[in-house]
Formats: sequence, structure tokens, C-alpha cells
Amino acid sequence: MRRVVITGLGTVNALGLDVATSYPRMLAGENGVSTIDRFDTTGIAATIAAQVQWDPVECGFDVKEQRKLDPFTMWALMASDEALRDAGFADARSLPEEQRMRMGTIVATGIGGITGILEQHDVMKDRGARRVSPHFIPRIMPNAVSGQVAIRHGLMGTAFTTSSACASGGHAIGMAWRAIQWDDADIVVTGGAESAMTPLSMAGFASAKALSTRNDAPDQASRPFDKDRDGFVMGEGAGILVLEELEHAKARGAKIYAEVKGYGSSDDAFHITAPKEDGHGPARAMEEALRHASVDPTNIQYVNAHGTSTAYNDSIETTAIKRVCGDHAHSLAVNSTKSMIGHLLGGATAVELVVTALAVANGEVHPTRNYTTPDPACDLDYVPGSARELVIENALCNSLGFGGHNVSICIGKV
Repeated sequence: MRRVVITGLGTVNALGLDVATSYPRMLAGENGVSTIDRFDTTGIAATIAAQVQWDPVECGFDVKEQRKLDPFTMWALMASDEALRDAGFADARSLPEEQRMRMGTIVATGIGGITGILEQHDVMKDRGARRVSPHFIPRIMPNAVSGQVAIRHGLMGTAFTTSSACASGGHAIGMAWRAIQWDDADIVVTGGAESAMTPLSMAGFASAKALSTRNDAPDQASRPFDKDRDGFVMGEGAGILVLEELEHAKARGAKIYAEVKGYGSSDDAFHITAPKEDGHGPARAMEEALRHASVDPTNIQYVNAHGTSTAYNDSIETTAIKRVCGDHAHSLAVNSTKSMIGHLLGGATAVELVVTALAVANGEVHPTRNYTTPDPACDLDYVPGSARELVIENALCNSLGFGGHNVSICIGKV
């Protein structure tokens, strides 16, 4: 079976518009959560979020392009530019066509173009149906994100979008891994993007009692695994990785961050929003990832957890990790990137796998911000306080989504 490695990384998130800016801030445990200043939050229970601070024009999108592209697509384009440049494909479109036919694009989103939907709904309501933009449908369709990345870089191989709530990015990366394993592609640009920070989506998640309402202290609101957690914080942005067949990468002298060794996927088949309390679903996803990787649970050193900062998710994920790893679970470093940049929904796994790949490559894991009060139901080592040096042979990156979806990805040293 063909082996798959990570050769390029890119991200846009609340701590920065690229890896070079945001990753050092993660290692420092910095805060990306603030009071929402993008729209009026009157009447919405949660008024805080991890917002991307950006200027579309400064980032290369003129007014004409902004009419055609939703923010989730623009952020995916920015992150794909970075990841391909990092992988040594700064001008992929100039490559021979036969090479680009072996380059795929599998990029996820959980919600898609809700920004454009709300905008054009207001246009139709206020100005009539004839004033709805001709760019409306191609802007808001979820698969715009993979289509636009493929078009921008001339990638002619397999291309599609996965959408499975908070597990979307994990499924996209798993499908990219399989496409290379099965010899359908040599390189796949993969990951996820989300721009769901709108009045309607914030109101919906708040009504479902899913969001933190620690509005007076946004820097303390996202606190995965902490006893005083009260819900997740909405985030936004994108994470993109370049996956590549190992021998292909070695032949061109590519930098290799880590090997993607295994992928597991399951469903709780229990409830549309609540995870099943026994943790069996996410445990099966982790076990499947380890089985594909031929890695024993005792050979895992690090878990980048889904870690949303919700009561059920954090305790159930802890149970699942202990179910898989037994006593070794207490020797693991477990952290949550969401403690700093919030929950990116369909983009979450992708940013978190970028972080996991950097941890494997550099031997350092970031802290879980705001972990101060232990919870008896969450009794693992969540890397409190500060970053930690750690030799990582193998790591897991977990995702749990509405719909009962569970994904785990195993990566490690080549």
C-alpha cells in the first residue's frame, strides 16, 4: 500500500493569517477570542467568538472577487496558497497537465456559504428577486471551496467536498489519504474551511445551549476539559495540508512534516447532537485509525483532542481515550487547539492536524489554555500552563460532530 506524507501546511485562524504568525502564538497559549464586532449581537445569548482579523483587499481579493466568493472560500484559497508554496508548488498551474491530473482537491466545510445566503436573502426581501446576484449559487454552494481551490491552482485530479458537521475536515483528509493510497492521485490538497459567524448561526447555536456565555471574560471562555467550562466558542478560518505519496515526495527532495498512517471513522447512531456517553463511537474511530496505522495504543505519545469545552464532549472524549489506551492514557499529552482559536466546525480538524503535524516535526505541544480547575470526569494530562517539549513518534487527532460522526487520524514520524 502506498504511503502518504504531509509536505505542506497552511492556515487562517483567529491568531493569524498563516502558520508563521499563528503557530508561535499557539505555543505561547495566546487568546484569539474577543467580543464580536462584526454585527449587532443584541438578543443573542453568546456575544463572543474567535474572529479572523483580516482585510479582504489586503489579502488579494478585490471587490469584484468578494461578490463571487464567500469568506470560507477566500480563506481556503489563502491557506492553499500557503500550503502549496510550503510544499514547493508555488506555481502549480505551470506544471505539465499530466502531472496536474494526478493532483486532487478534497476540502471540507460544515455549513458552507451562510454569509452569502443571508446577504442575498436580504437583497431579495428588500429589492426583489431580479436583484439577486448571478453569483449567488456558485458562491454559497459547499463544493465551491474545493472547486475554487482546484481552479486557482489548476489541479485536475479528484475533487470534491465533504460535509459532516465538525468531522467534515477529518473525513476530507481521510478521503485524501485513501486517494493517494489507492493510486488515484500523487498529491491531494485537503483540509477544511468555515465562515459561520453570522447572527443567524450564532443565535441557532446559542438557542441549542451549545455556546459559552462567558461574555464578560472572552479570554477565559474557551476552557476545554476544565470543570468550569460552559460551552464552545465559535471560531472561523481554514486549514489546508498537502498530502503526497512518500516516494514522490522523496524523489523531489520535499520537506516532510509527518506521515499520515491511519484514519478511522464511525458513528454513534444515537442522537443528532448529543454524543453517546459510553464513548464507544469515538473509541472505535481511534481504534480503526490505529489498526490502519499498525500502531499499538501504547506507542501513542500525543492526542490533539476534539476538546470543544462542552460538558458532554470533553468527558466522553476522555472516556474514549481511556477505553482505547487503558492505563497508558494517563501517560499521554492531550491538548485542545480550540482553547485558543475556538471551534472552526468544518475547518476544525484541518487546523488541528496542521498543529499536530508541527508537533510531530518540532517535538513540542502547545498548552490547553484556561485549564485551571480539574474535573473528576476529565482526569488526563491536558498540558496546562505552558508548551511542552515532547518526542512524538505517533499522535492522534480527533473530531466528533453533530450527527454522531467520529473521526480519528493517526500521524507520526516517517
